[in-house]
Amino acid sequence: MAYYITEDCINCAACEPECPNEAISEGEVIYIIDPDLCTECVGAYESPRCAEVCPVDVCLPDPNHKETREQLLEKWRGLHPGEEPAPGTY
Repeated sequence: MAYYITEDCINCAACEPECPNEAISEGEVIYIIDPDLCTECVGAYESPRCAEVCPVDVCLPDPNHKETREQLLEKWRGLHPGEEPAPGTY
């Protein structure tokens, strides 16, 4: 499932450069995550980087975008054609 950023975001921008899929961008009020680009870092990292670096813990799994690890890996492969996922990330 994709992640999302809650309204408690403090706009620190810590998450944006950490996203391997460029799914995070600055919204009008808070940072936002594009669920079509979010793979929960499957294929790149062992766990979601946005959640790891967020100082206020506002990056959470989005219950409106449930996906299996297999679906997330398939999405990652579509976003990174010709690349191989990092070992231990799927």
